[in-house]
Amino acid sequence: MNQSRPAPPVVAVVGPTAAGKSDLATEIALRFGGEVVNADSMQLYRGMDIGTAKLTARERREVPHHLLDVWEVTETASVAEYQRLARAEIDRLRAAGRVPVLVGGSGLYVRGAIDAMEFPGTDPQVRARLEAELAESGSGPLHARLAAADPEAARAILPSNGRRIVRALEVIEITGRPFTANLPGHESVYETLQLGVDVPRPELDARIAARVDRMWGAGLVAEVRELERRGLREGRTASRALGYQQILAALAGACTEEEARAETVRATKRFARRQDSWFRRDPRVHWLSGAEADRAQLSGRAAALLSAAVTA
Repeated sequence: MNQSRPAPPVVAVVGPTAAGKSDLATEIALRFGGEVVNADSMQLYRGMDIGTAKLTARERREVPHHLLDVWEVTETASVAEYQRLARAEIDRLRAAGRVPVLVGGSGLYVRGAIDAMEFPGTDPQVRARLEAELAESGSGPLHARLAAADPEAARAILPSNGRRIVRALEVIEITGRPFTANLPGHESVYETLQLGVDVPRPELDARIAARVDRMWGAGLVAEVRELERRGLREGRTASRALGYQQILAALAGACTEEEARAETVRATKRFARRQDSWFRRDPRVHWLSGAEADRAQLSGRAAALLSAAVTA
């Protein structure tokens, strides 16, 4: 690589689930000599393929994809650890003159990778007390407490996500500030172009329902059974993933498989709204239409923005 040539910018493709982010990221990487870096927290887990819509080897179109299949399902996710891994990949790619294309709908992971962001430490005693409350009372009361202390954090965290609720309450208690106050301003550590894929709500809802049907048809229940044998039920993060959580409940006899499927659709639609709300708050995101009528032009519009960023 010519040492006088500036390192390429980072491209972050963001937006709600089922919007078409993965395909767009792969297309951008193909056009601009890039490689994809995963920013979907659940695609970091080995074996969680169908339910996370992980691209197959064929769908990756020979574009290298990084940070897939990193953790076992028994491991607890860590944004701080992801930040370390993602920045190492981004730095390596930029040094080689390759465009890092970050893609995913996990908002905190995206920001951890590209923004000036440090994560508060932990307090074992506070964490243990909150986890004991979670085990005794469930996530509902803790989420209500979070909503009173930090409404913005409560809106961003699913009421069923006990692990993240505990972490938010722990940070509030340790720092004496709202959890969201510990998030930095919109200050990137890399030259970054963020592209948001926007799909009208009715169309997105229909895509989500169709995707869940495809996942069931592709063998998601069998995938969950296999992962259960590998410790999925004990995994504090992986067991809460959409689809996996609902099927685990069905396998335990708490609901029927059809009820699990319907709840997966409902929960995914709610999650997509939270994702959209998170990314809409970032003024740096350039929103592009990913509606079916505009999909043929999507990659071209994204490429035009990236070309302008590279030559600016």
